[in-house]
Amino acid sequence: MARYEDLPYRTCVGVMLINREGLVFIGRRAGGIEHVDDTHVWQMPQGGVDPGEDTWKAAKRELYEETSVNSVEKLAEVPDWLIYDIPRTVAGRAWKGRYRGQRQKWFAARFTGADSEINVVHPGGGHKAEFTSWRWEPMHNLPELIVPFKRPVYERVVKEFSQLAAAV
Repeated sequence: MARYEDLPYRTCVGVMLINREGLVFIGRRAGGIEHVDDTHVWQMPQGGVDPGEDTWKAAKRELYEETSVNSVEKLAEVPDWLIYDIPRTVAGRAWKGRYRGQRQKWFAARFTGADSEINVVHPGGGHKAEFTSWRWEPMHNLPELIVPFKRPVYERVVKEFSQLAAAV
């Protein structure tokens, strides 16, 4: 097995889905070896980018695969790739030990549909559910709800998109 320091980052996208009231979608993770307690189990949709895939298209695909949501308008994009390392204690088990963390491109999108469109239990395309439940949350609360090792990424995403939190 490769040394932790030599492992690459998995290329991913993340979506901050914002409703008309300026609240952000968060899903309660269905499980995972990285969870440390029952408080830090909430996150925004995110997932891998397929080889050659456009990042915005990947973001919309991941959003659909995790939430069934198609009704979105792109609002903004974090200009940089944001990186986090997973704890060494789980690195050998997460993603089959192939990555040390993720390199993420983050997008903000306005949800233009009705809440009834959201289905995390039986998400779009027959994909395995990644969330057991969901809710709308004020943007400024997000960093306190994510697993601690992802907190700096969430703090940056909130900072980048904070002007989008106003209701429309």
